[in-house]
Amino acid sequence: MHHTTTLLIEVGALLLLLGLLGRISRRFGISPIPLYLFAGLAFGHGGLLPLSASEEFFAVGAEIGVILLLVMLGLEYTASELVGNLRAAAPAGLVDGVLNALPGAAFALLLGWGWVAAVVLAGITWVSSSGVIAKVLADLGRLGNRETPVILSVLVIEDLAMALYLPLLTAVLAGTGLIGGGIALAVAVFTVVVVLVVAIRYGNLISTMFSAKDPEALLLGVLGLTLLVAGIAAQLNVSAAVGAFLVGIALSGPVAHNATELLSPLRDLFAAVFFVFFGLATDPRDIPPVLLPALALAVITMATKVVTGYVAAKRVGIAIPGRWRAGLGLMPRGEFSIVIAGLAVATPGIEPQLAALATAYVLITVVSGPMLARIPDYPWFKKWLAERSAARRRTALAAPD
Repeated sequence: MHHTTTLLIEVGALLLLLGLLGRISRRFGISPIPLYLFAGLAFGHGGLLPLSASEEFFAVGAEIGVILLLVMLGLEYTASELVGNLRAAAPAGLVDGVLNALPGAAFALLLGWGWVAAVVLAGITWVSSSGVIAKVLADLGRLGNRETPVILSVLVIEDLAMALYLPLLTAVLAGTGLIGGGIALAVAVFTVVVVLVVAIRYGNLISTMFSAKDPEALLLGVLGLTLLVAGIAAQLNVSAAVGAFLVGIALSGPVAHNATELLSPLRDLFAAVFFVFFGLATDPRDIPPVLLPALALAVITMATKVVTGYVAAKRVGIAIPGRWRAGLGLMPRGEFSIVIAGLAVATPGIEPQLAALATAYVLITVVSGPMLARIPDYPWFKKWLAERSAARRRTALAAPD
């Protein structure tokens, strides 16, 4: 009984604080994500007032938060749009992998951490945070923008790549060899293909399971299906985020519209819990020794993400402002990077500073990413783009025929 009382007090006080921080952030026109993270740091391990009873609650809530963020993104698009965007973004996905995985691998080798650590750090710097980016797009009102499907395509390609990367990484860390890695890869590929086929071919049938006219049944049914599919996907070493996203893709028509309205408050609640838990699980005392290397790595790989998004948007004919929004929107790393680091540090022989470096790196990108994503909306940036466009036109007119 005492534990339950303490849990209620801790959760209630922290949620109340988050509500106040969210109001403050919107009053000053900034993203609430950095404030949620710092709240987690203040009350987590090594913080000002560590919370103990509510840690398990926030851990589960954080997983649900990522799942809800991704299913809500999936509800915005149809299966045909997903297939078209994935085909168009496949080359950009390859560029994304090369530009963002290689710096991490090279960084680990330069530090003398060995090739296994290089494989781990390559994954940490490669994949963007679907949860953070989904929250930023919603906060900035960009879900309907032309560049948003490009961003989502890159994220889905990354998540699908992680479905193949994580089993291989687990096999490498466990030392199971080529046969074990091949079996893990085959299971992951089979699972991804099955989930994609069911979502794309039988989406209309899935929608008929629910009634758009019964809000209570619709909420329970869609939420239950999403958590079920995400859990099964995770059990098969496929991203739970991919499973949740494909559930959203599979739903269509009035069911998808009404589900979006019903799930929005839950998404906002558990998304905030996700960011707080990230801070709660981080010990601020581990960050200072690796801050400078993490900052250098973050600057390099945030720049390569901007290039990735800019090139991907340019390939499909997005205007220059949209290209910048796509590039700057892809910078945050998050849940996958922490999962990868967690797998590595549990393995004997891996560089012990890797976890602290990954944590500091993710924090830097998660705090600065949402702030930098606002740059294309600032008047000075729009003025700079207009001046550049005018200069190019003058150069083109002055050039001889």
